[in-house]
Amino acid sequence: MDTRPEVIAVYGAGSWGTALALQLARNGLTVWLWGNDPAHVATLERERSNSRYLPGIRFPDSLHCEASLAGMATRAQHHLLVVPSDGFRNLLGRLAPLLPPDAAVVWATKGLERGGHLLHEVVAQVLPAIRHYGLVSGPTFAGEVARGLPTAMTVATTAPALSRQVADAFHGHNFRVYTSDDVTGVELGGVVKNVLAIAAGISDGLGFGANARAAIITRGLAEIMRLGLQLGARTETLMGLAGVGDLVLTCTDDQSRNRRLGLALGQGRSLTQAQADIGQAIEGIKSAAALGRLAARAGVEMPICDVVRRILYHRLPPAQAVSELIARDPKAEFETP
Repeated sequence: MDTRPEVIAVYGAGSWGTALALQLARNGLTVWLWGNDPAHVATLERERSNSRYLPGIRFPDSLHCEASLAGMATRAQHHLLVVPSDGFRNLLGRLAPLLPPDAAVVWATKGLERGGHLLHEVVAQVLPAIRHYGLVSGPTFAGEVARGLPTAMTVATTAPALSRQVADAFHGHNFRVYTSDDVTGVELGGVVKNVLAIAAGISDGLGFGANARAAIITRGLAEIMRLGLQLGARTETLMGLAGVGDLVLTCTDDQSRNRRLGLALGQGRSLTQAQADIGQAIEGIKSAAALGRLAARAGVEMPICDVVRRILYHRLPPAQAVSELIARDPKAEFETP
């Protein structure tokens, strides 16, 4: 299990799934890319590019497209899921009768189930026979990965050998990968940052400036740390690429769909209008509600994430939300034991 895989099956032909498939193929792996829409998959194969999401970027010869799940399951031992979180369980269920127990399942989805369950919990429930699983995460935008720009990310799995395999598969051509065994910490960083990016976007949309944005990022990191430590994540993970790195990227760059959603809301647009304009899945919307449930079960207070949830689901006016946060009682910046 220590050797780099020669073949990887990638599930999800959106911008992120395609970008990761491109990176793997450029590294010399044979890559099979699956999409849920057979017509879209046929277009990808015919045009040899994903013109809908990543126009102008050609597929390497080693990147192949497939519309059959059964065909995908037989082509590789390593399976990378890159689908929105609300389709994650369904895809696992469809793969369950097709995957052997020695298959390795890795995902690049940054979200929670609606009930507030981490995705590794979903994998354990739906694929109980699969022993080796994990995820890749970090400060990454699909367009930059697809264009081969310098990028770094973290892979965390249940087995050191699998972490090394996945890292070796992605590493190279301006792409650096670090390994970890802190699956929970890497997951949480990728989830909470999307909700906080909506908050940062709202603040900027309201015209509150750089000071407010810095405060949201910093106090948002404190919320990630509180929840992460309560759930068993490690401090160094949350302070690394998958935590603070991804948080800063997503809160400050307009390539982030979550930040753009927040900008639109802060500028007075409706949630429906903003979603239509962006035109792709925005994980922070679903994660805001699911994160509230997870935080409540863990007994952790997350005020910034909570006001984002109330803006999205209870029509709390953005300006009022900011006023509520500022009006909270003063406290020490760092809690002492």
